[in-house]
Amino acid sequence: MDVILADKAAAKLSDYGLFKDAAARQPAPGVIGYDLVNPLFSDHASKHRLVYVPGGKAAAYRETDVFDFPVGSVLIKTFAFAPDMRAPEEGETYKETRLLIHKADGWAARPYVWNEDGTEAVYSPAGKWLDLEFVDPGGEPVSIEYRVPNQNQCKTCHQLGDDIAPIGPKARNLNHEGPYGKAQLADWSARGILEGLPDAPPEVPPLHDASASLEGRARAYLDINCAHCHRAEGSASNSGLWLSYTESDPTKIGLGKHPTAAGRGSGEGVFEIEPGAPDQSILAYRMASTEAGVAMPELGRALVDEDGLGVVRDWIGEMQAD
Repeated sequence: MDVILADKAAAKLSDYGLFKDAAARQPAPGVIGYDLVNPLFSDHASKHRLVYVPGGKAAAYRETDVFDFPVGSVLIKTFAFAPDMRAPEEGETYKETRLLIHKADGWAARPYVWNEDGTEAVYSPAGKWLDLEFVDPGGEPVSIEYRVPNQNQCKTCHQLGDDIAPIGPKARNLNHEGPYGKAQLADWSARGILEGLPDAPPEVPPLHDASASLEGRARAYLDINCAHCHRAEGSASNSGLWLSYTESDPTKIGLGKHPTAAGRGSGEGVFEIEPGAPDQSILAYRMASTEAGVAMPELGRALVDEDGLGVVRDWIGEMQAD
């Protein structure tokens, strides 16, 4: 706990005692794996998520926001790639691990980059560019410069007013069968790391669930990939485009909404979302771009998420124009 709550970041990931081994393959006792209904897209990276809540304490349930984790909690996310992402467990190597640590004065971001042998990750506040080559889940060869964000860039996505905060651990993102083969929220409650769980927490549909509505799938995708910036407290609040799953104002979601600033990022579009016309919708145009200054999200990806883009385009396409 002393290392976790120290003012300075530890030099090595292993210094925190969150894993039994320096290679971070075996979580320490009390460190629990979890996953999200829809993970944020990061160039097809596999993500290994873990949470540590100090013994005897629990996160307080919140209906729509991130749970209220007690001081001393740590959210751990490791990004990994394999030579062929159609078989992501085969030959997997860790590239970076990000920690969000809840200290007495708020959340602190700590980025760590793995060495080539995968035996240790070192504190890297300046971030790093990594040259990656792999086969993507569709079977296409990929060669990219993968960006490990610097410590200041962490706040771009994790901004909550003047502070930083987690993004993923909300009831709707966790409400499914987790990595232990159990209902994840009920499992957290049974383990004693979550208190106040209601009988019917909110849920969102998985992106790839073709039986769910296009609107629900698209809104859930935008929620996890975009809404951390596109909200009233986020870094893109001045856009007026708020993409939370719980947002109900059609204009704030983008329907028939003019952008606050026209330019290259708008392409030839006039509205953020032009109902029935994905090709004329700025939202879809920016999601389909990899050009700096146009692409959205502007951090965290060098590739286009074709699956997410396809669902969003189909959702816009099925809308009825006024």
